[in-house]
Amino acid sequence: MKEFRTGIALAAAILVAPAMFGASHREAPITAIDHAADITDFFAFVAYDDPTKVTFIMNVDPFLEPSNGPNYFPFDPNVVYAIHIDNTGTGTAAVSFEFQFTTVINAPAVFTGFVGAGAGLTAPANAPGGTAGQAVIPPAITSLSGAGAAGFSLMQTYTITMVTGSGSSAVRTDMTNGKTLIAVPSNVGPRTMPNYDKLATSGIYYFGTYNDPFAADHRTKVFAGTVDDPFFINLGSTFDSLNLPANAYQTDLTNSLGIPLPVLSASQDASLMNYAVDNVAGYNVNTIAIEVPISMVTVAGQPIIGTWATTSRPQATVIPTTSTQPPNSPVGYTQVQRMGNPLINELIIGTGDKDTWSMSDPSGDSTFANYDLNPLLANVLNAVFLVTVPDPPRTDLLPLVNYTGPFAIAGNTGGPVADLLRLNTSVPPTPAAQRSRLGLLGGDPAGWPNGRRVTDDVVDIALRAVAGALCSTCTAGGAPFDASSVAALGDGVNVNDVPTQETFPYVAFAHGGTTTNHQVPAPASVTNPTFCSPNCPQ
Repeated sequence: MKEFRTGIALAAAILVAPAMFGASHREAPITAIDHAADITDFFAFVAYDDPTKVTFIMNVDPFLEPSNGPNYFPFDPNVVYAIHIDNTGTGTAAVSFEFQFTTVINAPAVFTGFVGAGAGLTAPANAPGGTAGQAVIPPAITSLSGAGAAGFSLMQTYTITMVTGSGSSAVRTDMTNGKTLIAVPSNVGPRTMPNYDKLATSGIYYFGTYNDPFAADHRTKVFAGTVDDPFFINLGSTFDSLNLPANAYQTDLTNSLGIPLPVLSASQDASLMNYAVDNVAGYNVNTIAIEVPISMVTVAGQPIIGTWATTSRPQATVIPTTSTQPPNSPVGYTQVQRMGNPLINELIIGTGDKDTWSMSDPSGDSTFANYDLNPLLANVLNAVFLVTVPDPPRTDLLPLVNYTGPFAIAGNTGGPVADLLRLNTSVPPTPAAQRSRLGLLGGDPAGWPNGRRVTDDVVDIALRAVAGALCSTCTAGGAPFDASSVAALGDGVNVNDVPTQETFPYVAFAHGGTTTNHQVPAPASVTNPTFCSPNCPQ
């Protein structure tokens, strides 16, 4: 890739960082072998039902098969999961929320993490060893604690620490106020967990802010556990050298080699149906969601924040030689992964630098400028589909990675170029009926890249941004670039495989281990597709 070593090169450090597809599922060598520390997606948006609150959602551990027992998918107790907020425009964290988990085995003799049926089962008259009448299986799991949790053996509790400031002067505050927070387990199945949605809802905890635990109007919400993976994409085709679409929906649109163009028709682009296979359908993911008052993470007169998520592991672990020693003695922590905007590491950074990028701080992103000024994806779109794209350096994408984007307030300075998901918290949430899956490109000011909601179709948004949809003064081959001519590029997957929620924690609850189907049929024909999910017309 051609390198640009001009002044603007350093200024535009990661200018195409957000202009990628949307998630980070096993994107780097280090996270491909460390799934529990792999951040798949990160979201930040003003709460749909309360414009005074902001919601952050951090998803980790990709492609969780709902039926994969007996231990399913606990969080790693050795990982610190953290959400960071820059509210000063400096690119450094002013507020962070750290989550740490502890695993408790309540029934060590039981061979599975979760067990239960009806009101409980006892041994029948012909039970071996004279055990007739003895309890064999506890009642179905109907709660996270108490009598309804007798079969809830593999349990995880967690703590939340709010960190304000940094370095030796940082102030650390336990936000839980003495509450025991329990992570929601995977959806084992209807016999073991007969009312899973009710069980999962009980995993939403409410408490006051760090300095006013009894103020009902300032209550914080938290949730941790296994949920449906809200990301949606024709993933297999994407990584087959951008072989979009796998199921061609407009075969009459091809390049000179006869390769179908990934262009949606006007009706398809406006539709909340899918016209190609969502390869993430049916999989679960572990999520951490927290909703706090906007005033808790902003400073007066500065509604815009930059936020990102990280996972970190101990730099060293001491293996105990006796049962009296502590199980783990960490000596500091090393960052394993970070994520702000979608998919930078997966499709922008070269494989040789992916681990370095994952473990670095956003403030050092100028190091990777040579990957970003001339995005390879733009060249691929041009070569494969003959789509006209702007010439490098791509300064049209710079506003997406500093504080001068379309979400900026008057007089706002650019600040450092860094991979932070920017959110203008003064922009109210868009009602569901008016919400656009294309975010700002669809005329919806509350969508990505102004934060990111779980329904934002970052795949299609990113394809069009890379093709030049954000250009105003760009050129193509020395001629002015017409951004209005950018085609409606897309992967044919417009919505998640199951509806997400309109209230906290917004993601859909976990798929069941006995009912999940990952593959769905493709369209029977291009002119009359039979595949439409999840919102098929009646």
